Amino acid sequence: MAERIHHVSETAAIARFEPRADAEGRLRVWAIGESRLHNYLLPRDCPRVTYYATATTSERDRRSFFTASDRQSVVAIEHRWLPVLSSTHLHIYEFDAGDFVLEDTIAAYYVSTRTAVPIAHREVANPLMELCARGVELRVLSSLWPLRDAVVASTLGFSIIRMRNAQPRDALAADA
Repeated sequence: MAERIHHVSETAAIARFEPRADAEGRLRVWAIGESRLHNYLLPRDCPRVTYYATATTSERDRRSFFTASDRQSVVAIEHRWLPVLSSTHLHIYEFDAGDFVLEDTIAAYYVSTRTAVPIAHREVANPLMELCARGVELRVLSSLWPLRDAVVASTLGFSIIRMRNAQPRDALAADA
């Protein structure tokens, strides 16, 4: 069975998704697989470090990066984004997976070169509760940079999203 695929937006009532140019100028509609949907249950511009254990994750990394043994995924954000997360309403649009091609297995990115019409839509009034319902551990940190660096150097699977909106690295020294 194909993975269910979605697009998450802060915009309500999108009837159709037109292809937009990516960094290379290719026109695409982007979607995210159900397996990584939790990485996008945040305000669009919110910087985040997300990670999960894979078959090749070392036992040392499992012990180091997961504090709750039953959690399979972690999403980390900065403290300053928690009020924004608490007040943001999200809209999850589902697409027919047959219209999309898997672009990135680790991130579960899917793309289509054609206009996409959602087959379902639902509003998420409380993204924080949605994350909890999905069994995701949410971490709220003063800075994402130390975690980002540790995750990149680890054996974990990860996605690092919107770091251009994170507190600057030099803010760490100013806080010390």
